[in-house]
Amino acid sequence: MGPSPSPKSFTFPHFPAFSLSCPNFRTLTLSLFAFLLTFAAATASSPSTIYDYLRLHGLPIGLFPKGITEFSHEPSSGNFQVLLNQPCNAKFENQFHYDFNVSGTLTFGQIGNLSGVTAQELFLWFPVKGIRVDVPSSGLIYFDVGVVDKQFSLSLFESPPDCTAAEPSDLTSDDASFHSTSRIVDLQSRSQNGFRKLGNENGRRSELRATS
Repeated sequence: MGPSPSPKSFTFPHFPAFSLSCPNFRTLTLSLFAFLLTFAAATASSPSTIYDYLRLHGLPIGLFPKGITEFSHEPSSGNFQVLLNQPCNAKFENQFHYDFNVSGTLTFGQIGNLSGVTAQELFLWFPVKGIRVDVPSSGLIYFDVGVVDKQFSLSLFESPPDCTAAEPSDLTSDDASFHSTSRIVDLQSRSQNGFRKLGNENGRRSELRATS
C-alpha cells in the first residue's frame, strides 16, 4: 500500500494556512463540544417548579398538592416557601392538611424545619416537622410528627395529589387560630418577597383571592 495522504490544509486569502491535524485545533474543538454538552445538560435539568426541586433533592413530587405556581427557593441555604391559593386536605393513608403557607429547608433526601403541614391520626391533628427518605431508597418515607416517625410507602407520593378545600369545621379552635395567623403571614409574604409565578394569569387570580 502507498503512503497515507498528508492532512489537508485550507488556505484563505489574508489568513495563514491551518491544518485539521493541528493539536491546538483539536483541543479547541473538543473544548467547545464539552462546553455545549454541559450547557445543554444544565438547561435541560434546570428546575422551574417546586416539583423539580423535590425531584432534584431525591424526594417524591407527590409531597405537595397539584397546581402550585408560586414558590421561592434559596439554593445556598435550601430554604423554600410555597404559597397555596387556599388551605386544603389531601388523602394518602392518612389525611394531610396544607396551609396557605408551607415552608422548610430542602436537603438531599429530606425536608427539615417544615411548617404548614399537619397529619391526622385518631381524629387528632399533628404538625409534620420533617420528612425524609432512605438513601439509598428502601421504598419507605418517614414523617416526623413530634413523638414518632410515621412510616408510609414511597409509592403513595409518586404524583401530586388532588387537594380539596378545607372546611372551617375541620379545624379545632387552636388550629383555626394557627391558620388565621399563617394567613396574615401569607399576605405579607406575597407583598414583600419575590416569588416565582408560573402562569401570570393564575398568579393574578390568586392575588385577587388573597386580598378579597
